[in-house]
Amino acid sequence: MKQEQWFRPYITANFWRFLLIVILGALTILSASMLMFTSGYLISKSALRPENILMVYVPVVGVRTFGISRAVVHYVERLVGHDTILRILSKMRVRLYHLLEPQALRFSSRFKTGDLLGVLADDIEHLQDVYIRTVFPAIVALILYAGAIIAIGVFDPWFALLMAVYVFLLLFVLPIVSLLLTKRKNRAMKQERAALYQKLTDAVLGMGEWFITGRQQDFLTGYERDEASVDRMDRSLKRWGRYRGFISQCIVAAVVMSMVVWSAHQYADGRIDVTLIAAFVLVVFPLMDAFLPISEAVERIPQYEQSINRLNAIQEEVPGSEEDIKQQRSMTLTRDEADAIAGHDVHVKVDHVSFRYGGVQNEHEQHAVSKLSLDIPQGSKVAVIGRSGAGKSTLLGLIQGVLTPTEGSVTINGTDAFRFGDGMASVVSVLNQSPHLFDTTLANNIRLGRMEAADEEIEEAVRRARLGSLVDSLPEGLATRMQETGQRFSGGERQRVALARILLQDTPVVILDEPTVGLDPKTERDLLSTMFASLEGKTLIWVTHHLVGVEQMDEIIFMEEGRIVMRGTHAELLQNYPRYRRLYGLDRPLVQE
Repeated sequence: MKQEQWFRPYITANFWRFLLIVILGALTILSASMLMFTSGYLISKSALRPENILMVYVPVVGVRTFGISRAVVHYVERLVGHDTILRILSKMRVRLYHLLEPQALRFSSRFKTGDLLGVLADDIEHLQDVYIRTVFPAIVALILYAGAIIAIGVFDPWFALLMAVYVFLLLFVLPIVSLLLTKRKNRAMKQERAALYQKLTDAVLGMGEWFITGRQQDFLTGYERDEASVDRMDRSLKRWGRYRGFISQCIVAAVVMSMVVWSAHQYADGRIDVTLIAAFVLVVFPLMDAFLPISEAVERIPQYEQSINRLNAIQEEVPGSEEDIKQQRSMTLTRDEADAIAGHDVHVKVDHVSFRYGGVQNEHEQHAVSKLSLDIPQGSKVAVIGRSGAGKSTLLGLIQGVLTPTEGSVTINGTDAFRFGDGMASVVSVLNQSPHLFDTTLANNIRLGRMEAADEEIEEAVRRARLGSLVDSLPEGLATRMQETGQRFSGGERQRVALARILLQDTPVVILDEPTVGLDPKTERDLLSTMFASLEGKTLIWVTHHLVGVEQMDEIIFMEEGRIVMRGTHAELLQNYPRYRRLYGLDRPLVQE
């Protein structure tokens, strides 16, 4: 049933195009068959020295007609086929984009970038092959199979039965045997190749450690051993491909020899003219060209299944149905509408919100957040604390409009957050624990916050983020390239660059998603001080594991299993919750360093 989500709608919508493609494919093979038939007849008739030219004039015209028609029909069939499939692929890509785009923030944490790119490229391309290399050729082969057996049956039913057995071996037995023999090996080889790639990537990233420990030869030996294992599987599959091709050609040879013997007997019995012997024999070859690729086409089915499974895995990650998503998109505000509603004074309200992944239909799925309420007027500072899996990221997704509540509502100035769409970029900005810095200049990385910003505005953002001394120390100042992922700078410096980007973006709400993770205590304190000072007047929603700096928050909420179990100011939590006092005590030595 899952596969129907990526096939059935397109088959229904393009039924008449598909029918035309199949008809054109069958006509292509029939034109080629008639070309060979008339050619065989023409050669035989000419060899008998006909009484006059008129006796071969019709076959000559037939050869020319079928020769031209084969090329023309084949071209039209390819044109219509690829046009239809490219239309389907474009719709599939748009559909996949519509699944990914609203959930971009959540998918980035659940899927590797390479996996998503692979789905967008390879997996969609595999679905193209489903039609071009498997579905259409298989249907055409079945039609020709039935037509050829019926045609032979007109002359000799018993010989038609023999031909049916031969072709049955090509169309059904050999493909099924090939699929059974190669399915497991194909899957195992793909898994081993993926593991090999992961091992190589891991080794490249940790190359320094291999050399430091002096074990680089161990890595090379192990990698070569694994690579040899994959190579053996690949050679085994290719060897079977050669065996399969040999078996197929043996069956074709049996068909040809049987046709020679049968047509000769038909001539001896006076049922056909001698000139038809070559015609009947030659017509076999273009028909076999339609039957031979079926084994290889069937072997591709596991690849299609894997592609479908990955597409379904992504679709299952999207809460709600596609109809729900389309309805939400139709309700999305334009950028101007979003700016008009939000302005610079934003009131965020989370009202009795519950959310479960999979939507309201998935009643067995535990709520990621449950009955959660927050009132965050402009300028408020809220810290959200909790273990991993407590629901903090889900809460952020709801506030950003990435997720739609299963129950309750999340509103920005009274308007549902999910309706803001792209306009949310002018309302909420995010500083997370690993902001991406591009391999371009420092100025360009900061300008990403607002592309039309003037140089003076960038310099002001640099000053407020306390990056001035760093910029002055660089050989080319703001024109200095940051290298890949900003490797030129330390973790604290990269976070300040990202902070300057957010200051340039100048949104009324800023989400701080554990921006100090991995920093030493002094750098953490300095960065927090810079952030709180430069973001004064903005609404801050700060997700953190540490309690360093929480004294400056207006409200602190502690989440567990999607619920708020403690909330209040720092002083109130210290007074009322012994557990909070213990947690604060654990972090307090860091503050005193």
